[in-house]
Amino acid sequence: MERATLDPGAHAIVTWRVSDADLASAIGVGMSDVFPGVLATARMIALMEVAASRVLRPLLAEGELSVGVTVDVTHSAATPPGVTIRATARFLRQEEKIYVFEVWAEDDGGSTSS
Repeated sequence: MERATLDPGAHAIVTWRVSDADLASAIGVGMSDVFPGVLATARMIALMEVAASRVLRPLLAEGELSVGVTVDVTHSAATPPGVTIRATARFLRQEEKIYVFEVWAEDDGGSTSS
């Protein structure tokens, strides 16, 4: 059986309303870990990874999953709770077993990452 292929430019968007659980202030491990009450970079990257995994769905057999292996991202703007963020992944190319994406996140104020 022949596997599906992806065309460059294939993309997916994940839309998410930022809640208190998504904030940097919620991810501290100890009492001395104090972070601001804005979208955590880790949560932003997770949303980007979900978007990329959705692009790959046509290639996966039942029970298969995809995960990110390399991330190079700049988180350049704060997103407060209650704001909706959109994470987009656009397929660029395949390099052997690795699928390469351009990913970004934005809210109504503009881009929060690149």
